[in-house]
Amino acid sequence: MDALNFPLILFLLTLATGAVWALDFFYLRKKRDPKAPKSAWIDYTASFFPVLLIVFVLRSFIAEPFKIPSSSMRPTLETGDFILVNKFSYGIRLPIIEKKIIPIASPQRGDVVVFRYPLDPSQDYIKRVIGVPGDVVEYLDKKLTVNNQPLPQLKSGDYSYLERYRFESLNLFKETTQSAAGAREYTVAVDPQKPTLYKDQVRPFLQREACRYFENGFRCTVPEGYYWMMGDNRDNSDDSRYWGFVPDENLRGKAFFIWFNWGDISSFAFNRVGHGIK
Repeated sequence: MDALNFPLILFLLTLATGAVWALDFFYLRKKRDPKAPKSAWIDYTASFFPVLLIVFVLRSFIAEPFKIPSSSMRPTLETGDFILVNKFSYGIRLPIIEKKIIPIASPQRGDVVVFRYPLDPSQDYIKRVIGVPGDVVEYLDKKLTVNNQPLPQLKSGDYSYLERYRFESLNLFKETTQSAAGAREYTVAVDPQKPTLYKDQVRPFLQREACRYFENGFRCTVPEGYYWMMGDNRDNSDDSRYWGFVPDENLRGKAFFIWFNWGDISSFAFNRVGHGIK
């Protein structure tokens, strides 16, 4: 989702302006004649430090904004949605290196999670947690089961959207999974015209031996310390079935709020802005 390493840039800017602020506060102001004007560049640079520090702390430890770049999570999230991600849901991590230092909780089935893409950690992905460590996830003929328990699906309507000058027409289902917090219900979109799995698109990945692939789907046992992720737009999502498990160290946080969507605002619909993410 983010091609540019913005956290690193923000950290360096905070460090640089902080150094100028500290130099002025602890040294230069003591040497300066009280009647002499303050250096314009020092005053200007130092004034940015408190703002950058607040933004850095909030973004690193509280909530981080992301923009949805694709349709893989429709109808839950649409292309162009700006969302907020809770950075401490699954533990406090050091900025930049994303190393967990204080465990808090673990992802639960049904959570919508932002994580670093296992095959290219410079990219951020967003998907829904389907399997947690120890789970056996099976998806055959578009029927999803976890630990031999089918996830109930109730048809809830039809859904269409424009994707690259082409309309996608899908069926909507209310899907229910079980987590430590109880039953979790969310909406998934299914294309009856597409296969369960494009087997030729499955790439090599770590712990590949924990999965078995068939012409009509797969069965995987989630290893300890890993999670199985799938998009809500089931037949239009590049997810764990194609590139494998997501390690705990790659987790960035839990998506919880849609705070902006230009299309939603410009059309005065306001169907998305200000809504929580189920």
